[in-house]
Amino acid sequence: MHDGSVLAFDFGIKRIGIAIGTQLEGGRLGSARALTTIDSETNDARFAAISSLVAEWQPVHLLVGRPLNEDGTPHEMTARCERFANQLRGRFRLPVDEVDERFSSTEADAGLRERGLSWQERKARIDAEAALIILQSWFDAHGHTATHAAA
Repeated sequence: MHDGSVLAFDFGIKRIGIAIGTQLEGGRLGSARALTTIDSETNDARFAAISSLVAEWQPVHLLVGRPLNEDGTPHEMTARCERFANQLRGRFRLPVDEVDERFSSTEADAGLRERGLSWQERKARIDAEAALIILQSWFDAHGHTATHAAA
C-alpha cells in the first residue's frame, strides 16, 4: 500500500457520490471527507468530471461501492457497479477495489438527519456521504484510522 489520496465512488444511475481520503502506511492517521456528487447520467459528462478529479487529487487508489442484497447476493446494480469499476481501471490505470456498500446510503441519510439537515439538504449530500462510508469501511478493513473533515 502506498501513501496518497484515495477516491471512493458511490455509483448510481442518476448520481455518483465521491469522497476523498488520505492513506498513510503503517496505520497512521489519515483523513477522509465527502467531496462532491456528479449529477449527470451521460457517461461522457461523468468521466470528464472524474478525469478532472483524478488530475486534481492524483489518487493512488480508487474504490467503488459494490451493492449487494442484504443476504450478500448480487443484484442488477452489482453488475453495473462492477462495469463502472472496470471502466475506471481501463481509463485511469489505477488499482480499483470494490467495497461492500450494503446500507451505506441508509447510514449516510441517518448521519445527515442527526446533523439536522432537511430532506432537500440530505438529498443533495447523501451520495457523497455514502462514498465517505465506503471509504471509511475500506480504511477500517486495511488498518487505517481516518478522521472525518467537515464537508
